[in-house]
Amino acid sequence: MFDEIQFEKINRLPKYIFAEINDIKMEARRAGEDIIDFSMGNPDAPTPKPIVDKLCETAKKKKTHGYSASKGIYKLRLAMSNWYKRKYGVDLDPNEEVVATMGSKEGYVHLVQAISNPGDVAIVPDPTYPIHSQAFVLAGANVEKMEVIFDEETFEVDEDRFLEDVISALDNSVPKAKFLVVNFPHNPSTATVTPQFYERLVALAREKRFYIISDIAYADITFDGYTTPSIMEVEGAKDVAVESYTLSKSYNMAGWRVGFIVGNKKLIGALQSIKSWLDYGMFTPIQVAATVALDEHGDIPTEQIIPLYQKRRDVLIKSFGNAGWKLSTPRASMFVWAKIPKVARDMGSLEFSKQLLIRAGVAVSPGIGFGKYGDQYVRIALIENEKRIRQAAKNIKKFLKEIEQNKTGNTKEDNK
Repeated sequence: MFDEIQFEKINRLPKYIFAEINDIKMEARRAGEDIIDFSMGNPDAPTPKPIVDKLCETAKKKKTHGYSASKGIYKLRLAMSNWYKRKYGVDLDPNEEVVATMGSKEGYVHLVQAISNPGDVAIVPDPTYPIHSQAFVLAGANVEKMEVIFDEETFEVDEDRFLEDVISALDNSVPKAKFLVVNFPHNPSTATVTPQFYERLVALAREKRFYIISDIAYADITFDGYTTPSIMEVEGAKDVAVESYTLSKSYNMAGWRVGFIVGNKKLIGALQSIKSWLDYGMFTPIQVAATVALDEHGDIPTEQIIPLYQKRRDVLIKSFGNAGWKLSTPRASMFVWAKIPKVARDMGSLEFSKQLLIRAGVAVSPGIGFGKYGDQYVRIALIENEKRIRQAAKNIKKFLKEIEQNKTGNTKEDNK
């Protein structure tokens, strides 16, 4: 009887591809194997001490143990407003244009739940961070995928092509798309855009009447002189856009779950309303510590986080290149978007990732897990130290050599 009951919302979700890699990884670890893990963007360094100290200090105060505010305490929302003012020169009303969320992922999902009607259409670039599209699926909406075109050497987005493709997707979607998701620096590809891109995008949104949801989770992690722009810098952006930001990567606070959605009052109001029904906000001491992080320790990303990832990036690019896996150098985020070596490209990203894990003890995320246009790539997270990165390179060199030898051997056999 109960087997006949279906959960249609869950049935709409695709198979979670990363689970296959996780299962192999866990089985190997249980067998005592050493796995060098680049598969998940989970910072390995600790949260900076001043932030932890503030959490502990505040947690000792009894008055902080009760229910909090679902949209975040005022001082935290004000701190986020001040962050935008310092970094981008943008004025935000902390009461009507800012919501503090339990990480940007929770905020994004609840925003989509609040603003999507069944059958609505959202344009989502591909490849993409999976929840960017699946949040709409969970809300009963539909997703129109659009390939992200970027320079494979510089990871600069082809902005003309991107905007042309948005127009095409708008013209072809039925009903007409109501939302567009953008995420730069891009996860997984690390691709970046210029400030002029957002000026053109806002103008297009105002003309074609759609909302933009921008995610700048990696705004602070940039290299080689690149600076992440914000859509909120554009005049009139708040008429058509919201933007999400998180402390997870910038301050090594992934497990703390502190994020924000800012921008358009109508969309922010909808998010505030749905959160008032669903939660009582983060634990107050976490919010207080996050306030201190934003207000008093804005130098932490520049002095501690960026140098760590930049050094690992450089070591990985060099050592993997010496191992026979030539990679382009990203200008932002904590990832390397790595095109599969030519000798193994016919495997596809999932099988390549499996074989790399089984035969070389190196875990990466298969690009197909981020969308069909990611299948020639894998995502490498910069979460292992330099010694481990170099060891991974040695393992990979041996792995690629074995593939080459096997293919050469098979060719010789075929020619007999």
